[in-house]
Amino acid sequence: MKILGIDPGSRVTGFGLIEAEKLKFNYLVSGCVRTQGELAKRITTIFEGVSEIITRHQPDVVVVERAFMRPDRPNPDAAIKLGHARGAIISAIGRQSIAIAEYSPNQIKKTLVGKGHATKEQVAYMVCESLHLRKKPQEDATDALAGAICHAYHCL
Repeated sequence: MKILGIDPGSRVTGFGLIEAEKLKFNYLVSGCVRTQGELAKRITTIFEGVSEIITRHQPDVVVVERAFMRPDRPNPDAAIKLGHARGAIISAIGRQSIAIAEYSPNQIKKTLVGKGHATKEQVAYMVCESLHLRKKPQEDATDALAGAICHAYHCL
């Protein structure tokens, strides 16, 4: 099963594609869709970038990290921008009739590391271990790969 993970962001959207078979994972590709300019242009870039990734790699399912707002540092403006990015991503996925799965950041961390408040370094380490990577991918791509691995553990 090919699983595409996506870590939404209004400026940088990470993606990571793995192949999973009976909890054996193979890294296929990862990277980032980078945007600039006004919000409308960034959202269009995200939609087009995710559409292209899906068309090129034909995943069986796409995992999108759920939006969250930290209670200790609420930022409604950032949450609204993230919501726009998620909308573009979900639209790109839905347009191609691919199954969507969603997990919260804490669910992903708990699945990979064993605790929901794991650090980014701990998640990156487990992604590299799970996929037998010698070099850590870009941060947003690492989070996307973590989402893909999380889904594999939950569905296989």
